[in-house]
Parts: sequence; C-alpha cells; structure tokens
Amino acid sequence: MALKRAFGCYVGESEKKRFVIPLSYLNNPLFQELLCQTEEEFGFHHPMGGLTIPCSEELFIDLTFHLSKTQ
Repeated sequence: MALKRAFGCYVGESEKKRFVIPLSYLNNPLFQELLCQTEEEFGFHHPMGGLTIPCSEELFIDLTFHLSKTQ
C-alpha cells in the first residue's frame, strides 16, 4: 500500500536502494540541495525509471533522520 503524501526514490552510488520519503522534505533546504546535485548529474533522465539520488545510502539515512527530527 502506498503512503499518502510521500514519494519513492532510489539512493546509492553503485547499488541503488528504494526509499519512500515524505513530500514535506521537499521544502527543506538541505534536501533541495541534494536534489540540485541530482539534477546536475542526471538532468531529467533517471536510469532507474524513477528519481535517483547519487549519494551514499548512509548519508541519505543521516539526512532523512535529521529531517524527521526537525519536523
């Protein structure tokens, strides 16, 4: 069952893992910077067929943990 007000993305440098992220994270400047880096690397073509974020899984988990505590 899909979560409402959330979106899926793929994260990782070599092996990609799927995460489901609250839409509210899109308003956060840290997450927006990560999306800008994603745009620079992939543009609008994402090889996995969905949003692909090219950072380490560990960094992404740390960021989302921080975001979950500040909301």
